[in-house]
Amino acid sequence: MNTPWWKESVIYQIYPRSFMDSNGDGIGDLQGIISRLDYLKKLGIDVIWLSPIYQSPNDDNGYDISDYQAIMTEFGTMEDFDQLLSQAHMRGLKIVMDLVVNHTSDEHRWFVESRKGGEGPYRDYYIWRDGKEDGKAPNNWGSCFGGPAWQFDQERNQYYLHLFSKKQPDLNWDNPAVRKDVFDMMTWWCDKGIDGFRMDVISLISKTAEMPDGEIRGLYGDYSPYCVHGPRVHEYLREMNQKVLSRYDLMTVGETAGVTPKEACLYAGNDTGELNMVFQFDHVGNCGPYGKWTDKRRPLTQLKEILSTWQTSLEGKAWNSLYWDNHDQPRAVSWFGDDRPLYRVLSAKMLATCLHMMQGTPYIYQGEELGMTNYPFKGPEDFHDIESIHAYEEWCKSGLVSHQEFWPCITAVSRDNARTPMQWDDTSQAGFTTGTPWMPVNPNYKEINAQAQLADPDSVFYYYQKLIGLRKKYPVIVHGRYCLLMPDSQELFVYERILGDEKLLVLCSFADHETSFPVPEEFAAGSCLISNYEGGPKNGALRPYEAAVIRKASV
Repeated sequence: MNTPWWKESVIYQIYPRSFMDSNGDGIGDLQGIISRLDYLKKLGIDVIWLSPIYQSPNDDNGYDISDYQAIMTEFGTMEDFDQLLSQAHMRGLKIVMDLVVNHTSDEHRWFVESRKGGEGPYRDYYIWRDGKEDGKAPNNWGSCFGGPAWQFDQERNQYYLHLFSKKQPDLNWDNPAVRKDVFDMMTWWCDKGIDGFRMDVISLISKTAEMPDGEIRGLYGDYSPYCVHGPRVHEYLREMNQKVLSRYDLMTVGETAGVTPKEACLYAGNDTGELNMVFQFDHVGNCGPYGKWTDKRRPLTQLKEILSTWQTSLEGKAWNSLYWDNHDQPRAVSWFGDDRPLYRVLSAKMLATCLHMMQGTPYIYQGEELGMTNYPFKGPEDFHDIESIHAYEEWCKSGLVSHQEFWPCITAVSRDNARTPMQWDDTSQAGFTTGTPWMPVNPNYKEINAQAQLADPDSVFYYYQKLIGLRKKYPVIVHGRYCLLMPDSQELFVYERILGDEKLLVLCSFADHETSFPVPEEFAAGSCLISNYEGGPKNGALRPYEAAVIRKASV
């Protein structure tokens, strides 16, 4: 039986607004992406995942869609997209679109019509409720972006549900007409020739009919028990698969907040007829006294336990998505590694080794292959992200917590860290634009940029290129069984990959100092496939942030 192509692929996520600007308006665009396809081909990736490029008022940077079958004006035209698709396919690169169908923009024509009420065809396209007897919101749920999850609409004289921004009303998936319109739209894109979908917050599309108050978490009630993995979510995804996905050769990955390994096997099990993969958040999720806002990292023992549980629980049942960061997370080297100049390159390579040697499909977020870092925010006026802006207002401006106490927490994990422009060279604005960028370039672009790394054979870029090459050369990396060693070590992440007689030992030090480690005897005569130190590991110790992959010598 042939292995599905997406299991052997490496995905590269592009955040179009920040990737490459071709016309000097300070905003990345489709022609900019086209101009950098050869760079991505050189890196060795197989698939490009585009964050949303549809028409949008940009309340949430394109995740609030006003027209699913039009291109955002700042990004270009549908002709530009057709050219991108054609040029990518000519290079053997596939294109995966971001599918955002839990909600739309409040400027989408469906919502414009729905708020009129009456007996119109769009009346029940969204989730409308009357207020309580005192006129207050139907329940105490809070939005992910701060504030209540309900917005009163004067025109319809009812509240509508928005689990995100008030300009992102949730669609009513219980309405068959909504599902038909969504499936028709997906079919339209598939007929264009795209290669798959990353499905935004897809685990939220089914809500319970009862919408009681939730347990107070932070400032509002928790909607999770009533909206996450809802009663009909698998029914709807099976219908989607039957009517759209199964008719094409696609890659599908669902963003499924709150998912457990057992639930992941329902969404993306080998025979469930829903999705190919899911994104889980156990290893990146944070929970401090201010919810997700914290500068405290989880202990390495806990990180290993989480990632290992996903490796072993899905073995033979479902397929893992492997990632450290994306457009919603801080930069990997700043959060999981060490972005100090002495250690940035070493720890970026170590993190890449740790992730890319696991079983699953690896995802690289733009700039990760350069070791790009978090942005040095100076004040709240630096934020562009709606979530960060609202969080600062709710926690600090309200007086709940001091700026001094909250500032390290919000700057550590703000989504804006991932959204600064791509650092292409050391010229003005890092070569991203000839104009003024929509958000500032990280000031370290003169030291960290693609042009410099392409000229340096020992760069983070070429290390990623080599890792990708190894995945294509050795089936054990794709198909091998995972086995964690030294689970109690607070400094070393060590595991094996095993396929028949083939065996790899993966060594990753998360410490900024030398750590004792005798290489197991069965690997002593093995060959080092890759290492972030010249000559590979010395027997008996691992140096700061050292990483290596040793292949057991054949008998």
